[in-house]
Amino acid sequence: MDNFNDREKAFEKKFANDQEAEFKISAKRNKLLATWAANILNLNEEQKKNYITDVIKSDFQEAGDQDVFKKIKKDLEGKNIQDNEIRQKMSEFLEVAKKEI
Repeated sequence: MDNFNDREKAFEKKFANDQEAEFKISAKRNKLLATWAANILNLNEEQKKNYITDVIKSDFQEAGDQDVFKKIKKDLEGKNIQDNEIRQKMSEFLEVAKKEI
């Protein structure tokens, strides 16, 4: 019985660790994406810090990445940035974040 309980606890711990890693990767990706967008928007350092925080917070509005995409798209409106470029940057920065975390 102890063996079963040990295995159950190990699976629970692995799941928690995987969830934490996934969260960190997503937050890092959002930070990189926000920095990219902030540079396009020509924000100063203080504005950039606030913008990065806003983008990271926007990821809590709904499940998945759509909320972050919508925010970046809205903010870059009029800057001649296409949807596919935003999505490409999201994918690119996700890969960078995975390597760093």
